[in-house]
Amino acid sequence: MRCPYCGGSDTQVKDSRPSEDGAAIRRRRVCPECSGRFTTFERVQLRELVVLKRSGKRVPFDRDKLQRSIGVALRKRAVEPDRIERLVDGIAQQLESGGEAEIPSETIGALVMEGLKGLDDVAYVRFASVYKNFREAKDFEDLLGTLGEAGAASDDAPAPKRRSARARP
Repeated sequence: MRCPYCGGSDTQVKDSRPSEDGAAIRRRRVCPECSGRFTTFERVQLRELVVLKRSGKRVPFDRDKLQRSIGVALRKRAVEPDRIERLVDGIAQQLESGGEAEIPSETIGALVMEGLKGLDDVAYVRFASVYKNFREAKDFEDLLGTLGEAGAASDDAPAPKRRSARARP
């Protein structure tokens, strides 16, 4: 593993431990040349995935790019980092276990939108505006209408009965 500070190729592992509920291994490393310390993560990769872009271009799947995109949509939102990590892990696992080596970018976008819709409505709208290339306010209105319908369906359900905090005789 190359040192991110000086580029040295002879880094040493100082500590290894399971991370992310055993789905990854976290390694603390040190560079003997510059004494720089950094952390790496190892994850199981079932197969090499290739993303088929709308332009027809093929690029390797980049889990970090997926995480960054979701992070941008969730910027300044009160969502715990572990929930974001679980969303990214779930999407990556779905893609890897899907059986296809080439995945259309639309499939990834749809999975992200589905995940964000359940996580945070504002992030969902942010991501959708870029992913679906919104050009006018009407596009936002249409998307917000679908969010409103989903919320209205859950509002129609009877509210659970609440108990009073007072002691009853």
